[in-house]
Amino acid sequence: MFTGIVEALGHVDALAPLEGSGWRLRVGLARGLGWSLGQGESVAVNGVCLTVVDSAPTHLQFDLAEETLKVSTLGGLSSGDPVNLERPLRLETPLGGHLVLGHVDGIGRVAGVQPEGGGRRLTVDVPTGLRSLLIPKGSVAVDGVSLTVADLGASTFSVALIPHTLAATTLGFKHPGAAVNLETDLLAKYVWKCLRGEGVATWDTLREAGFVG
Repeated sequence: MFTGIVEALGHVDALAPLEGSGWRLRVGLARGLGWSLGQGESVAVNGVCLTVVDSAPTHLQFDLAEETLKVSTLGGLSSGDPVNLERPLRLETPLGGHLVLGHVDGIGRVAGVQPEGGGRRLTVDVPTGLRSLLIPKGSVAVDGVSLTVADLGASTFSVALIPHTLAATTLGFKHPGAAVNLETDLLAKYVWKCLRGEGVATWDTLREAGFVG
């Protein structure tokens, strides 16, 4: 579980195929970052929850399954590309963003970037099926960054990016046409499934189980 508050920017050292199937991603870390992560620990890379398979003070390595490449933008990374990094939420950590699982719901495309005061407004095309899970002033994770939906269109949403977000995350490098990982709000997903009665508790099932009168 993550919060969508990016802790550090890393950079891609290499992305190479493994023998058999899958890929190995090596991410370089800034000097003095001081992360001490063991094999098997989780890290969100551009909003994708990955498992550390090798680590050192200067880098982290992850194995990427074909499914991960299919549903996220990680397969399109090149050497030198910056990536957002976040370690998992701990129980005593303040929840500064919102609950983020690191499970990408879909890939969006940047439709526009406009200056706005000292920051920018980023507009993103939403994949079919995700629009219903977004609400104005609700939360969304874009490449693992917790953001608030400022405007919601028929097939797009926009977010306001402050100067700190532009400087501390990869969103400052985004341009029209760029692909981004999207994860909608966890609570919105459960509420939506509940309202549609798709295998999640409804008022009738809760009443039958004795949870409500």
